[in-house]
Amino acid sequence: MVATIRRMKYPLVATVVGLMVFHFCLAAFAEPVAAPGWTLTNFAGAGSRQAGPTSGLATQVNIGQPFGAEAGPDGAIYITEVEHHRIWRVDPKTGQAKVVVGTGRKGYSGDGGPALEADLNEPYEVRFDHDGNMYFVERLNHIVRRVDHQTGHVTTIAGTGAQGYSGDGGPATKAQLRQPHSIALDHRGGLYIADIGNHRIRRVDLATGIITTIAGNGERKPPIDGELAAGHAMLGPRALYIRDNIMWIALREGHAVWKLDLSTGRLAHIAGTGRKGYTGDGGPASDGTFNGPKGIVVDPDRNIYVVDTENHAIRRIEARTGKLTTIASGMNRPHGIGLDEQGHLYVGDTNHHRVPCIAPAAQ
Repeated sequence: MVATIRRMKYPLVATVVGLMVFHFCLAAFAEPVAAPGWTLTNFAGAGSRQAGPTSGLATQVNIGQPFGAEAGPDGAIYITEVEHHRIWRVDPKTGQAKVVVGTGRKGYSGDGGPALEADLNEPYEVRFDHDGNMYFVERLNHIVRRVDHQTGHVTTIAGTGAQGYSGDGGPATKAQLRQPHSIALDHRGGLYIADIGNHRIRRVDLATGIITTIAGNGERKPPIDGELAAGHAMLGPRALYIRDNIMWIALREGHAVWKLDLSTGRLAHIAGTGRKGYTGDGGPASDGTFNGPKGIVVDPDRNIYVVDTENHAIRRIEARTGKLTTIASGMNRPHGIGLDEQGHLYVGDTNHHRVPCIAPAAQ
């Protein structure tokens, strides 16, 4: 590889490629580490992508390419496993883990039956409503499914299984999505979908089943601060999180963080210049740079935690000051992030095949 880079005609291209290779190698062999003031421990995953037992001690089971992590209403942490198309439940009190959704086979089957008998295709993220029903998004089936809390049965609630863009104003189950990545629920019965392949955010009214587009018009352009989200560009909405009727959005291609006021429909820029990079720690988040952020969560004090995927780091935007800091680094293409009631963060450290827990250090 090095010899190939040296022979390249354009020195600048060679330098950039060389840095990319160097950064990738560092991530592959690095170990996650927390910044001062934070602790980091392995919560789940043995570090192997190979399929293994479907239950056992969380740190000893194989969870291949964990993406999403979410605290459920029962206090357990739920983890989506992309490599083997499953969803795990980990009990923090006992440390025990078990598969609760998916057969481990890639496919699209099982609607109307038990969740453990359903074939999935790359589940990316999981969420829960106030009744304890589980919702999860499958990127390569281009759908969102629901597991009923009472029966444990799974059904498709959005998407046809074929990628595309169609269906606004009609039933969500007849609408086409294109590689949806993230979902979020509001307090009014709305399910939001990061329809990243269509550069849009869409909303399903769970009472009527009707789907609409609330942000994005399909153009690959960054949003404009202060404008209405509806009908305007939304470049690569990758991750969504809702708190206090505000939707927080990580833009993968846009390398930035935005917020959408769900009452007014207006957008506001929060962090990231839009340029790809890894700068800005210690200064205003609006002046910092990110590289393909793919996860976001907001705590009750409105501090924002961003999974800066291609920088292999977790970064924090302090609500009070707007200051950007890195709280953990040395990961290998992390994706999703979840927050429990104790303020602990859970990260899908994807290519390390683990889920670390990050927490404030004891004072």
